[in-house]
Parts: sequence; structure tokens; C-alpha cells
Amino acid sequence: MIGREQILAMVPHQGAMCLWDDVVLWDDLHIVLHAGNHRDPTHPLRGPDGRLRAVHLCEYGAQAMAVHGGLRARAMGTTAKPGFLVALRGVELHIDRIDTLPGLLQCTATVLVDSDAGWQYHFQLEHDGVILATGRAAVIPQPRGDGDVERVGTGQTWQTG
Repeated sequence: MIGREQILAMVPHQGAMCLWDDVVLWDDLHIVLHAGNHRDPTHPLRGPDGRLRAVHLCEYGAQAMAVHGGLRARAMGTTAKPGFLVALRGVELHIDRIDTLPGLLQCTATVLVDSDAGWQYHFQLEHDGVILATGRAAVIPQPRGDGDVERVGTGQTWQTG
């Protein structure tokens, strides 16, 4: 099992915005992860009313992609290329909110497209064997030039020269 500290070392999402606690299993095409932070009253994605909506499961799915990319890159002796989430497609939500669920969230993500132009995954999130959300997410590589500087944690790039 791969724990949170190893996940934090591979992804740009840090602190409470790193949503996954551990990787249960993975191979070159799939990853399965667990998280229990949806019950945390200080979860960074909670709304002003204190609720954590099911739509935020899309962020869990996208971060599963980032963890998988980090693991794949680490296995090849490199680091993952930074990218931008550019599309969510076919998202189906089967619940309104997730903050009241007592057990762990589980995500299974599967590579659909892996190319120099970007990546696409299918994701499925479950709780206690019940499907909460499914969908597809697409990421393109972050453009990097010699004079570009990334503002850490924002995904924004500025030209410096």
C-alpha cells in the first residue's frame, strides 16, 4: 500500500487539498485509492453551509489521475509532467452530498488515452460498494517555455522574459 506521505511527494496538491489517503493497488492502466477526509468538518471543498457536495467527487477523480501519473512517472525514474484539467465528460452523480457518508470513499481510475497531447481517464467513485459518481476527465500538459514561471499550487503560468 502507498500512503499519504508518498502521494504528497508525487502530486502538486498539498495539505488538505491532497484528497487521497492511500493507494490500494495500481498498474500501468488502473489505480484504486481510498480517502476518509470527506467526513472532516474542515474539508477545503465544503460550502458555506458546511456541506460537501457530490460534484466534488470530480476533483477526487481528477486527483486520482494525478496520483496515477505520479506513480507511472516514478516507476520510469522521472516525475510526472504538470497538466491542466480541461474537460469533464459523461459525469453521473448518484448522490447529492458526501459529507454524511460514514465509511471510506474508493476511486477506481482507468487510462483511456495516454499521448503527448494529453491524458483521459474514466473514474468511478464508490462508498461501501455503492457507486456515487462516474465520468471521464481530460488533462493536457502544461505549456512550459524557457521564461515561464509557475505560481506554486495555482496551476497558473506567467511569462517572465
